Amino acid sequence: MDWIINDELGLTVGHLVGWTSASFMVVGGVLPYIPQYRQIKQTQDPEGFSLHVCLALLVANTLRILFWFSSRYELPLLVQSVVMNITMFLMIHLCVKVRRNNAIMRMRERVFSDFDSRYFWQWTDFQSYLDFMLVVWAVGAVITYVMLSVTWFMETIGFLAVFTEAMLGLPQFVRNYKNKSTHGMSICMVIMWTAGDMFKTGYFILRHAPTQFWICGTLQVSLDLAILLQVYIYRKNPAPRNAHRGD
Repeated sequence: MDWIINDELGLTVGHLVGWTSASFMVVGGVLPYIPQYRQIKQTQDPEGFSLHVCLALLVANTLRILFWFSSRYELPLLVQSVVMNITMFLMIHLCVKVRRNNAIMRMRERVFSDFDSRYFWQWTDFQSYLDFMLVVWAVGAVITYVMLSVTWFMETIGFLAVFTEAMLGLPQFVRNYKNKSTHGMSICMVIMWTAGDMFKTGYFILRHAPTQFWICGTLQVSLDLAILLQVYIYRKNPAPRNAHRGD
């Protein structure tokens, strides 16, 4: 009788750990952006945060969703991609709203429908960002439908998904390097990036996710650590006077 109870308890604990890990995978990627969102809202200054981080994540998670139709990896990873896309749109909406409110003079409208490459991802209205991603989703869906049976193509999509996500910290790294400052960037966000990416990479390895997932996860952790190194190097530097606008 005791061994039956122990087996049942072990099964219950195992399920609990699995459900907890899966739940963290879904919401864990969103958590680092909460302090950054609150900081922008409180200071009404979005210039320390690179919107290209949002672009990288939107593209990466869109590719990951498309890859699911070929690989059918674990459902929590698919749900995480949907939740992350929603979070990135919330970040973009806040940054665009704050920039419009902070404009001393009326801003010249720059919208996606102008098709002006000089202002790509520097549009002045939220709808343009949404329109661009709708085009990406539509084109991606058509290509995936046509090429679904082509293994090498779908594997490439999977690699591009995780590689793009691994590079999400690069725009922030470059921005910090140009400004020689991390002013306006939430350090808490980067710390949570690092912790979350370490957990995620470990999860990929333990759950035998596709190889490209954990390789790019390792690369992502390395980039997180590089940004934390910038925090230390630039800790005494003042806020840049002429930080690049419209990123």
